[in-house]
Amino acid sequence: MKAVEKSRDRHLAINEWEKEAEGFINKKAFDYIARGSGEESTLRANREAFSQYELSHRILRDVSSIETSVTVLGHTIPSPVLFAPIGVQAIAHPDGELATSRAAASMNLPFVTSTVSSYSMEEIAQQMKDTPRWFQLYYSGNEMVAESMIKRAESAGYSAIVLTVDTPIMGFRESDHINNYSPIGEGSGSGNYFSDPVFKSLLEKPILEDKQAALKKQLELFENPAVTWDAIHRIRQYTDLPILLKGVVHPEDAKLALQYKVDGLIVSNHGGRQLDHGVATLDVLEEICQVVQGEIPVLIDSGIRRGSDIFKAIALGATAVLIGRPFMYGLALDGEEGVKRAMHQILKEFETTMRLAGTVKISEIDKTYLVSK
Repeated sequence: MKAVEKSRDRHLAINEWEKEAEGFINKKAFDYIARGSGEESTLRANREAFSQYELSHRILRDVSSIETSVTVLGHTIPSPVLFAPIGVQAIAHPDGELATSRAAASMNLPFVTSTVSSYSMEEIAQQMKDTPRWFQLYYSGNEMVAESMIKRAESAGYSAIVLTVDTPIMGFRESDHINNYSPIGEGSGSGNYFSDPVFKSLLEKPILEDKQAALKKQLELFENPAVTWDAIHRIRQYTDLPILLKGVVHPEDAKLALQYKVDGLIVSNHGGRQLDHGVATLDVLEEICQVVQGEIPVLIDSGIRRGSDIFKAIALGATAVLIGRPFMYGLALDGEEGVKRAMHQILKEFETTMRLAGTVKISEIDKTYLVSK
C-alpha cells in the first residue's frame, strides 16, 4: 500500500512506473510482463527505433484548440490509442482485465481482450457497456474451440476479431525459464477457456475435479504451429465481424493480407516477446503503409511509451497505436486508477507534442515533421 500511496503523491515518468511496479509485485510476474525473448534484442530495438527520429516543429500556428480524434473501423475514438491485448492480467492485480477494461471505458478508448485473459470475454464486456472492444484470437488447435470463441465474442458485443499471427509457438522467454514460471500453466489465463462450453466438452472430468488436466488441455490447444492463411477464410465462415491481422512486419505479408481481404493490420512483434533479433515495428511501418496505400487501417504496437512515440508512428502512416506495458505497470501499482493515470499521462504528452509541433488535427501529422538521425 505504501508504494501505491507514494506513486499517487507525485508525477511519475513512464520509466518510473516500471521501476515502481517492479518493487511492488511478485518478481516472477514482473519479469513475465516486462521482459522479452532471448537476449531481448527485439525488445531494445523497438525503443531504439523511436529515438532515430527527431521532431521538426512549425511555428506561429494557432494551437489553442486541437482535435485528436480518429475513426477506426467505423468507430470514432477521442485519441489514436487502443489498449493492446495482454493476457493473464490478474498476475499484476487481482481485478486484472476487469480493471483495465473499466479504465478503457472511462476514457472511451477501445480495449482488445486477449484469448488468455484472466476473466472471460463476457465478464470484460460487461465492464465496458457501449465502448468499442475487439477480441484477440489465438487460433486454437481445435477448430470447434476457435469457432466457439469467435461466436462468443460476437454475441458479447465485440466489434472486431484480431487474429494474432506471430505466435505459432511461444517465443523463448529466458526469464520465465529461469523463474520456472508459466502464468498460463498456473491458470491465470483461463478465463475464456474455462468458460467455453466446447472446451469443457473436451475434458474427461469437470474442471473442478481435475484442474490440472484442464490446464494441460488448454496449453495443448493454445499453440497452433499448423495455422495458415486459410484461417482467415474459416473465420469468415463463423462471423461477419472485421478481421485484423496482428503481427505483420513483412511487406510481402501486407500484400497477401490485401489479397485475403482482411480489414486491418497491426504492425507488431509482440512487444519483443517472440522472435529475438527481429525488426523493430517502427522501422517497417512506413513500407507496410506504402503497400496498403490507405485501403485498410494500419495500426502499430511494440515499444510505444511516450506521447511523442504516438506522434512519430502517425507521421509514418499509422492510423492509431496500441499501448501495452505502460498500462500494466499502472495496473500493478493501483488497479483501475493506476491504469487511468498512466494512460492519461501518455495522452497528455501526445497532445502537448501536437501543440508544440504546430499541428491541430491528426491529418496534419506527416513525415515532414520528422528528421531521421
